[in-house]
Amino acid sequence: MKNILNYCLTLFAFLMLNFGGLALGSLWTDPGTSSVWYDTVLKAPWTPPGFVFGLAWTTIMVCFSIFTTSLYFKKIGKFNPIILISWILNILWSPLFFHLHWLWIAVLVIAALTVVIGKMIQDVRTQVGQEWLLLLPYFVWLNIATSLNLYIAIMN
Repeated sequence: MKNILNYCLTLFAFLMLNFGGLALGSLWTDPGTSSVWYDTVLKAPWTPPGFVFGLAWTTIMVCFSIFTTSLYFKKIGKFNPIILISWILNILWSPLFFHLHWLWIAVLVIAALTVVIGKMIQDVRTQVGQEWLLLLPYFVWLNIATSLNLYIAIMN
């Protein structure tokens, strides 16, 4: 029972940390995909409807939180800086793209985040068992998001 409680508390902490990061980034995002600026930029033909972004990020953060909780218990006491780097890059992208409209810098940040998550998958695939699969939604979505960001940067 104590192990289950520890797991749940740790998972809750990672959920708060990851969703807190999204909330921090959203301080510069609102109204985001419904903003006048975003409505007027030329977007890729494969751009999904606005609600897909929220659904994707919710799924990603739940999966990432479960993954980091698993990693925490398998490597207790060891800090993995790549997780912190991914968290920072994720937060940085929103103000760069939505608030400052620094499209090319946002492309660099989201591309770097994609590489970081890809590297994380590569690094942990043999260490954590099947939990690395929890990173796949993040990696797939980042590839889509990078292509969307790149298209907007090129066309605008």
